[in-house]
Amino acid sequence: MKYAVISDIHSNFEALTKVLRDIHKRHINEIICLGDVVGYGANPDEVAEVVRSEVRYAVRGNHDDALYDEGTYSMINPYARAAVDYSREVLSAENGEWLKGLPLTHKLDDVLLVHSSPSDPHEWKYVVTEADARVELSSFEEKICLIGHTHVPVIFRRKTGSTTVRELINVGSVGQPRDGDSRASYGIIDTADFTYENFRVEYDCRMAGNKIIAAGLPPFLAERLQKGR
Repeated sequence: MKYAVISDIHSNFEALTKVLRDIHKRHINEIICLGDVVGYGANPDEVAEVVRSEVRYAVRGNHDDALYDEGTYSMINPYARAAVDYSREVLSAENGEWLKGLPLTHKLDDVLLVHSSPSDPHEWKYVVTEADARVELSSFEEKICLIGHTHVPVIFRRKTGSTTVRELINVGSVGQPRDGDSRASYGIIDTADFTYENFRVEYDCRMAGNKIIAAGLPPFLAERLQKGR
């Protein structure tokens, strides 16, 4: 099976639609979402509606969780809280309930799906360094764990000799890239041979930013889209 994997869309409708257009050209069997459907951007309800209709498997991100969990809400930064407050106002009841009902993890074809870290999905830990990855690579039994959360695409591998035993793959962010590349990021995994490829897609980040400002959200959230930071 070939799966397209998206994550950290963050209410960015412009990025999502361009990514989906690219995905549909590639003869994918199903689409996976690793969470943070909402947050930061101007179109949480529209994005949630599209993800519900397009995605076969999805897990919950911390911004999705913050809509309903005050503990998670208190952990995020003030910019993120402003966006969660906005999302609470504009999300439909149906889309809100769908987000609330998403699981923290899902297992699929010897692949584990989780937003943040497999060792403790609800702690929302960031896997950034090789030291972080060593801990996480020992915390799951599947061949591959797909994650998001940091908004930076990267692959960590655990090997025995020359053989790859386990992989931790971060697919990057559709709607809020933070690796210095403003293009939307997503990946494709083929579970027939467990190969993975990352893709970048141009989108109108200026329009997405203008909509953030028009919605009354912090201008910083618009400015960072141009820089991929």
